[in-house]
Amino acid sequence: MSLFKRLRDLTLSNVYALIEKAEDPVKMLDQYIRDMVEDLEEAEKAVAAQIAIEKKFKILYEEQEALVQKRAEQAEKAVQVENLDLARRALEEKKSATQKMEEYKAAYEQNKAAAEQLRGKLREMQKQVTEMKNKRETLVARANAAKAQTEINKAMAGFGSDTAQAGLKRMEEKVLEMESRAEASNELSNKEKSLDDEFAALTKDADIEDELAALMKKHQK
Repeated sequence: MSLFKRLRDLTLSNVYALIEKAEDPVKMLDQYIRDMVEDLEEAEKAVAAQIAIEKKFKILYEEQEALVQKRAEQAEKAVQVENLDLARRALEEKKSATQKMEEYKAAYEQNKAAAEQLRGKLREMQKQVTEMKNKRETLVARANAAKAQTEINKAMAGFGSDTAQAGLKRMEEKVLEMESRAEASNELSNKEKSLDDEFAALTKDADIEDELAALMKKHQK
């Protein structure tokens, strides 16, 4: 039976020490909590059973105590009416009831003490389960913060690395190369105009000059 096993074998300080060394402390703590909750449920059943035994012997003890009192009163009444045989029988039953009463009382007190001891252990287990659950919340928060910090550090490490700088420089050179090719292509396109295009440009320029001359002549009159 694993009743109170982890409570007996592992203190919280020992558990925490093991958790801190674990590869995944959150998973390990969750497992400890599940184990302790199972033990706690088992302990609650054991305490309930012990309390039931305690109450049973208390009832038996009180019944015999009442019977002893009753037979004592009956014996006294029998003596008062001088019925000695009846008084003797009452006293005999009183003696037997007294013996049983003492036995039941001893059993009741013994089981009461055992029940109280189990109640104390149960309260200690409940306290430790609560502490473990609180520890889990703190541990999860710390683990998440550590993971986030690790990811940020990895990301920031790339910003200042030589590889990143070299990559950026290559990209700049590539853009400059593309711009140079575009400019060269434009110049080449301008140089490769056809003869007809050049004559058309001359004719276009002559028309403008003729129109300009006509305007000047008009204003000279």
